[in-house]
Order: sequence, then C-alpha cells, then structure tokens
Amino acid sequence: MSELALSSIRRIALGGVLLCIVVVVLGAFTRLVDAGLGCPDWPGCYGHLLWPDTADEIARADQAYPDMPVDLDKTWPEMVHRYVAGTLLLLVLGLTIVGQRNKHALEGSPIPKLSIVLLALIVTQAAFGAWTVTLKLWPQVVTAHLLGGFATLSMLWTIFLLANGAPSLSLTQATRTRIGLWAKLALAVTIVQIALGGWVSSNYAALACADFPTCFGSYNPTMKWLDGFNIFQSVGPNYLGGQLESEARVAIHWTHRLGAIVVLVVVGMLALKLLLAHRGLSIALAGILLLQILLGSLNVLWALPLWVATLHNAVGAMLLLALVTVNFAPAREP
Repeated sequence: MSELALSSIRRIALGGVLLCIVVVVLGAFTRLVDAGLGCPDWPGCYGHLLWPDTADEIARADQAYPDMPVDLDKTWPEMVHRYVAGTLLLLVLGLTIVGQRNKHALEGSPIPKLSIVLLALIVTQAAFGAWTVTLKLWPQVVTAHLLGGFATLSMLWTIFLLANGAPSLSLTQATRTRIGLWAKLALAVTIVQIALGGWVSSNYAALACADFPTCFGSYNPTMKWLDGFNIFQSVGPNYLGGQLESEARVAIHWTHRLGAIVVLVVVGMLALKLLLAHRGLSIALAGILLLQILLGSLNVLWALPLWVATLHNAVGAMLLLALVTVNFAPAREP
C-alpha cells in the first residue's frame, strides 16, 4: 500500500475523529439545554442562515412562528451544532474522494469501501437532523440520530486505525483470538447501553429516579415497561419535555442502570483479560469505564448538572472508541 495515500487518509480521518467528538458533545449540549427545537425550521433558523438577532428580525420571526417564539439561548446551540456537523460532512466527503482516487494504491485495504459507507451514513445523519426538527423531537428519531453520530465517530476511528494511525494500540493476533468473544460481547453491550442512554435522554427520564443506588428507596420501583419502551408513542404538538408518565420514565431509567451493571461486568472482564497482553490499553479501558459509571451516578446524585451530563456523553464516546480499537485495530507481530 502507498504510504503517501495512507498518510493523507490518516490526517483526514484523525481530523474527522476530533471534529466528530465536537459534534457529539455539541449534540449532547443542545439536547440538555432543550435547544433541539431552538430553530423550528431546517436547514435555516427562522428563515435565517444563522439566527435572528436584531429586534426587527426577532419580531418577524415571532410573527411567522407564533407557537415557537425566538429564544436566543436556544437558537445558537442548534445552529452551531448544524454548521459543525455540516463541516464534518464536507471532511468525510474529502476522505471519500481521497480513498477513491487512491483505490489502486490501497488495494487489499477496506478503507475505500468504508469511506463510501461512511459518506452514506453521514448523509443519512443529516436527514435525521432535519427529521429531529420536522418530527418535533420524536424520541425514535432523536435516539437514532444519537446512534448515527456514535457510528460516524466509530467508523472514522476505524479508518484511522486501518491506515496505521495508532500501531502502539494494536494487539497480537494470538491475543485477538484469545479475547475475541469478550471483545465482541463488550462492544455489543456498550452499543446497547448507548442506545438506552439515548432513549433516556430523548424521553427526559434522566431524573426519573432522584436517589442512588435505589429508586424511590427501592430496588424494585413501580414501573410501566410497555409504556416506557413503546416505540409508537405520539409526540403531540412536540415532544419537548417528554409526555410519558412517571412510572414509564422510571422503567427507562432503571433499565439504563441495569445496563450499566452489565457493561461494568463485561467490559471489566475484558480489561482484566487485556492486562498481561497490553497493560496500557487495559488500564485505559478500565479507567474510562469507571469514570463513565461515576459520571452516571453523579448525574442522579447532583440532579443532572449540565457539565456532568455533557461529559457523560463524551466519555461514552471514548469508551466506544476504546472497544472499537480492541476489536478492529490491525493485528501486529508478537
């Protein structure tokens, strides 16, 4: 393979990873400050390329959207998120072009095909971003949009790894074979837990249980599982603030807590199995895992402070990238 082509792909992919982390964090911040409908239209904001900021522009916007008056504290997070995501789309387009132009030099590498899949994914993400607004924060769309962001980040990181971007993080083939089942299981349960976290957030269930580790003083709180996980619920005028009953939100919240226990056990076991083979990766994986559990606990104990909740999303992304590394980094020689 051409080292020049790989070098270009490494630089673009790493830039994409860093930018995508910013997009994920901005997306979390936008949800947490209830700015998902800060702009009632798409791709503009009250018909503006940025957002209305003068008194005259705000008056016209309020007249055009009487049910959704301008709130400047919510318009700017939404539009900043959109523009950074748009920049990421252009970067992925550039990565795809480089991959296709160097297809022959990269013969035998999955990078050219992966870049096309990634481009399709991020275009779909843009559509979900629009649907998040037009479908008024429907939880299914919001959760899918979150998962798409994490999938985009994972694919960018995978391309970076396949371009020999982090050879020091690679495992030997013997180690990969020995821990293969645990590595795949850890990745699977973490993805499910991220999806549950998105469902918690999109249904405003983060504070459904105000105490920890119990919920309303019980390890078996009253819950409505079918209502909490009803994927056909309506949104009414919009879903801002959620519409589920308390017991349904408790079911979502408690399931996410139970999922955290499963992730702690499975990923913790993987970290132990990695300890002798790759001490640095093992310690990093365990540290990220424990930090994520701590942040989840503090979200409840401290009543969802903005910085903790945002960091919880960011560290979740780091945990996912660590597991992608264990599963997909090219094997190295012993």
